[in-house]
Amino acid sequence: MKVSCIITDDEPLARKGLQGYIEKIPFLDLVATCESALELNLELKQKKPDLLFLDIEMPYLTGIEFLRTQAQPPKVIFTTAYEQYALQGFELDVLDYLLKPISFERFLKAANKAADYFSEREQKGPAYLFIKVEGKLEKVVFDDILFIEALENYLAIYTKVRKYITHATLKSMQENLPAGFVQPHKSYVVNVAHITAVQGNMLQVEQYQVPISKYQKEEVLEKIVNRHLLKK
Repeated sequence: MKVSCIITDDEPLARKGLQGYIEKIPFLDLVATCESALELNLELKQKKPDLLFLDIEMPYLTGIEFLRTQAQPPKVIFTTAYEQYALQGFELDVLDYLLKPISFERFLKAANKAADYFSEREQKGPAYLFIKVEGKLEKVVFDDILFIEALENYLAIYTKVRKYITHATLKSMQENLPAGFVQPHKSYVVNVAHITAVQGNMLQVEQYQVPISKYQKEEVLEKIVNRHLLKK
């Protein structure tokens, strides 16, 4: 997993030092460097980084003041020579607070902390999704979904208790699903936890049967059977 990041610091040597550290860490991807919070504000209108390495004492707008202008800022690691802002930083839910001069060891520790945060967030994701059904928003818990069927411009979402019909594409739905779902056929996505049997080219999903495409069969069986197959 790559963590995209932006450096913002009004000191050229500080920017250069942080850039050198980032280049040594494979999972960090530097997408921009900025000299001020105002320049960063422009960058964020074009880029969506995961993480900011943000100085505090800068002309026109401090790092703390900048964060307070943002409705949904990226996660932040403060890089500053001033320790008195630490409390304000953590009140803003920053990931870490690095005091200059910053050693590579301390920087790596902060970078690993960021990687762990994004990895955990990616694995967990949200536990539910709201979909529009007959003019109202219905909450669907991912664990309750048995499978999803594409019906031209609509989706049929089968759960333990009912079936929902919503106007959406299978691709857009997949982008919101957590790990644990597999696509056995171009028109179906299945929750692996609810597959009870595999027979020929069919998956038994609770009381339903879902087809497996011949083009997808090897990959699907690898994901749902081969890793969990009792061998002689």
